[in-house]
Amino acid sequence: MIRVLIADDHPVVRKGLRNVLKATTDIVVAGEASNGHELLAEASTERYDVVLLDISMPGMDGLDVLKELRKSTPELPVLFLSMYPEELHGARAIRGGAAGYLMKECTPEELVTAIRKVSAGGRHISLSLAETLISDTEKHHGRLPHETLSDREYQVLRLLASGKQIKDIAAKLSLSPKTVHVYRSRILQKMRLKNTMELTHYAIKNKLIG
Repeated sequence: MIRVLIADDHPVVRKGLRNVLKATTDIVVAGEASNGHELLAEASTERYDVVLLDISMPGMDGLDVLKELRKSTPELPVLFLSMYPEELHGARAIRGGAAGYLMKECTPEELVTAIRKVSAGGRHISLSLAETLISDTEKHHGRLPHETLSDREYQVLRLLASGKQIKDIAAKLSLSPKTVHVYRSRILQKMRLKNTMELTHYAIKNKLIG
């Protein structure tokens, strides 16, 4: 039996996923978490075969959770299930160690297939995402400015572009406001932008925020 741990901050989503997987004979939802900290606690105390993880969650986002899971339970496959298109986060998630990336609008059949595949040690990646990863590997130059950012810098960029204040970003990421200011300065320098307004325009143009 494939034991799945679902992490999503929306109870209705978790219930829907539970109902979908209930129809199978080889998959069981063995645990749930509403945020990243709950998920890490669950994964450290119980045995799971697959983590079904959302990108956007309160406190720690999915990419941060993935990073921690790779340290604590590197053998545990993580399958992202997100409302964001794969071109926005897919490549970064796979490079970070995720076993797959799915949109929440996928069919139940595709979800079940993906869970079975990653639980067996495989990866569930669309053709377009695979091509993006290959292209990224082959190209050492000519990358878009945001592709040069670290995961944390990219996270701060998206929050700034979404209109979040420095103090709110600091609270969400458990950082000091001073540290967030440093990230902001580093992001603007790397991307050769003058201010947050230019950063926001860039993010919208390149579809980095929903």
